[in-house]
Amino acid sequence: MREVAKGVRVHESEFIESNAVAVQGEAGVLLVDAGITDREMIAIADDLRALGGPVVAGFSTHPHWDHLLWHATLGEAPRYGTARCAAAIEAFLSDANWRDLVTEDLPPEIEVPLDLLGQIDGLPAGAVRIPWNGPEVRIIEHRAHAAGHAALFVEECGVLVAGDMLSDVLIPMLDLSGAGDPIEEYLAGLRLLEDVAGDVDVVIPGHGSVGGAAQLRERIERDRAYVLALGRGDTPSDPRIGRSAKPGWEWVTDVHEGQVQGLAEMTERDGRSE
Repeated sequence: MREVAKGVRVHESEFIESNAVAVQGEAGVLLVDAGITDREMIAIADDLRALGGPVVAGFSTHPHWDHLLWHATLGEAPRYGTARCAAAIEAFLSDANWRDLVTEDLPPEIEVPLDLLGQIDGLPAGAVRIPWNGPEVRIIEHRAHAAGHAALFVEECGVLVAGDMLSDVLIPMLDLSGAGDPIEEYLAGLRLLEDVAGDVDVVIPGHGSVGGAAQLRERIERDRAYVLALGRGDTPSDPRIGRSAKPGWEWVTDVHEGQVQGLAEMTERDGRSE
């Protein structure tokens, strides 16, 4: 794992540049979004043992499968998420076909350990700190991207673990499954992250490259511009979609087009219900 700030290390997965984050505590580490592949999680466990830090707590930033993985070699530490995150994954796991839903779009060479997926404890509603023996880690919960989504702010070292936001390769991915306004919910989430931006030196997205303070501001503005354009029905000018997309990430344009269609369907549905 690569150290990006004092006491904070990151492992970037070979699968869509997913980031696992380890925060050093007094007796061990807090491991955030442990995924993705079987081989990688074994390597993470080996690295942490070599550094003298067993995993003493885990956290999942939101209830999407790639942020809810775990491996037996990481140990049996308590694993947490927000109350809404825990409720959402419990509902997902109640579907008898959940394994098929996870694996249907995975490349055959990606081996993902699923036996411990989603086995998290929901923290009390409104919890603002992770309960562990280490640096204070503030929970910033919002509804952008998914119900129960949480960014984590490690105040002592100025690190913001953003979950599936503020990526240099992924556009803002709205939660189109809920009953609320996905545009306003995403903008509200960005405002919460902006509130702490002045104290952030390092931002770690769920997918993509780690950035510094300047990149954080740029990513907030880029994500806000994308979401506002969607809300107006305009075509966003965004380097993550279209011909300027990073090689290998052209599929993000399909995600964008799906969101445009999804928002149009929501508008039509809401219009019929009035």
